[in-house]
Amino acid sequence: MGIGDKIDNAGEKFQGKAKESTGKATDDESLEAEGKGDQSKADLKNAGEKVKDAFKH
Repeated sequence: MGIGDKIDNAGEKFQGKAKESTGKATDDESLEAEGKGDQSKADLKNAGEKVKDAFKH
């Protein structure tokens, strides 16, 4: 996995956590759910990159 991909995925996960926290603080369930979704997408991207790396070696 390239360092740029790692940084992008970490940034997406961080933004998801921020949305989730903001949603909890403001009682906005849709924002909280969106944040959880963003975190899940980032996790899936990381998993996909790890699979690609495994086949390269």
